[in-house]
Amino acid sequence: MDLRRRPITAVPPPNAVVDSPLKTQKLKLNNHHHDSHQLQPFIPLYLTNALFFTLFFSVSYFLLHRWREKIRTSTPLHVVTVSETAAIVSLLASVVYLLGFFGIGFVHTFTSQASSNDDEVIIKEDSRKPGPCPAALVESFTPTTFVTLPKKVIENTVDLSRNSLITEDEEIVKLVVSGSLPSYSLETKLMDCRKAAVIRREAVQRLTGRSLKGLPVEGFDFGSILGQCCEMPIGFVQIPVGVAGPLLLDGEEYTVPMATTEGCLVASTNRGCKAIHVSGGASSVLLRDGMTRAPVVRFATAVRAAQLKFYLEDPLNFDTLALTFNKSSRFGRLQSIQPAIAGKNLYIRFRCSTGDAMGMNMVSKGVQNVLDFLQNDFPDMDVIGISGNFCSDKKAAAVNWVEGRGKSVVCEAIIKEEVVKKVLKTSVEALVELNMLKNLTGSAIAGSLGGFNAHASNIVSAIYIATGQDPAQNVESSHCITMMEAVNNGKDLHISVTMPSIEVGTVGGGTQLASQSACLNLLGVKGASKESPGSNSRLLATIVAGSVLAGELSLMSAIAAGQLVKSHMKYNRSSNHISNTVS
Repeated sequence: MDLRRRPITAVPPPNAVVDSPLKTQKLKLNNHHHDSHQLQPFIPLYLTNALFFTLFFSVSYFLLHRWREKIRTSTPLHVVTVSETAAIVSLLASVVYLLGFFGIGFVHTFTSQASSNDDEVIIKEDSRKPGPCPAALVESFTPTTFVTLPKKVIENTVDLSRNSLITEDEEIVKLVVSGSLPSYSLETKLMDCRKAAVIRREAVQRLTGRSLKGLPVEGFDFGSILGQCCEMPIGFVQIPVGVAGPLLLDGEEYTVPMATTEGCLVASTNRGCKAIHVSGGASSVLLRDGMTRAPVVRFATAVRAAQLKFYLEDPLNFDTLALTFNKSSRFGRLQSIQPAIAGKNLYIRFRCSTGDAMGMNMVSKGVQNVLDFLQNDFPDMDVIGISGNFCSDKKAAAVNWVEGRGKSVVCEAIIKEEVVKKVLKTSVEALVELNMLKNLTGSAIAGSLGGFNAHASNIVSAIYIATGQDPAQNVESSHCITMMEAVNNGKDLHISVTMPSIEVGTVGGGTQLASQSACLNLLGVKGASKESPGSNSRLLATIVAGSVLAGELSLMSAIAAGQLVKSHMKYNRSSNHISNTVS
């Protein structure tokens, strides 16, 4: 029996996870057949596709024209001529071809005659649960990039062993190492995301001469990140997730997931949550909600740049621009336009609502619509870039600190005197003085931009990683000013955090991965809110601010009580025995 290459339109094997090393089950091939007998398409695929596209549109036009004539002459539609019959058959044939993913599978099917045993093998493989890897087929097969792999390599669909590669997979590794097969195309060529990651991993080890032992590959759904989260994967990094809480915020309790490798962080935040909870909880207010994008455009003169600036600032033009912007999304709604000029260059900061998404892609599409519209009245406008850093994304910037970006939140709590003494082990007076000298005066001396806090970025980063946010946006999302004041005749402590640019979303990006989605579900903000679009992401922003409040309260108390070094020596050092840590 000669096992031929299956059409790639067949459903690929699932991205299964093995619990133990699998043994390779090789298919028996007749010795009188050779690999040189691999069958190729009659004509190049791009010519075949072009032919069927042309056939589809031409016969569609012909039939529509003929049926129009019949309607005009009152001729029954079911009465067809020979030419019309041929056109109908051609239309059906072209539709079948195009539905078969541009006919790649059909071309190979017509060039081969599979035996009954071959059919049994294909049926057995296709009966398994489909995996996520068909998305890899978006990369087209062109004659310039196609690499002919050994027949048995393509047909082998069993998982790789953890300890060694099978012969056929060894051949693919050699192709990658030699450069004959691009590493980025493995998912497309093999149609198995996990197998592609294992082969790429082995190729990297051979090319670098460095071992990747300790970087796991088993237990992860590589198909879930295909085309959206990470390219050319070779494994995944493990980050432990702890929980702090319950955080009593706005009358509701939340158990906060935190992904971190820093000892004391979760424990400290948990202590702050306790102090807030026994004091009656914290309150939060969402001040602003809008993502920004600021393209940069250039004119021949500063006068022309100023003319566009005046046009954008004119309230009479806003509705027209908003209508153009809002066409890009159901949720993206233009809120404001803020232009700034520098010579003959104009920076235009658009702000819009984005529903439950973080919204960078959403606002970028809307901005592109407006730029296209503006070029009708300003044809001499030269768009230099869709982002001119006046946004400002993933950078510490005064515009974010002053104007805000994403969600602007303020969160506060009043901590009772006895709680400060018994739970936090310090005093109200010591906390107020430390906050003034450290978070306010010390940060001012350092020339800090948005860093008037103890360690807001610690909590923000931990929650961002756990919930699938963009960790790089920790830069502006951690902008925070922590305020402390003695109230109720100096007995109790009023503490607040003001965070003008928390950039979070509950849909898109890493939020849809299994682990991150589970953490969002723990907080009750998984996915998009159907009742009130945008409410889940806004709630997540307030939870982030509330957690920062807890973290600030606990760390400042530890510093005021002189416990910081002692606690880090206890919890932030490796210990082989649980008893050593507990004692």
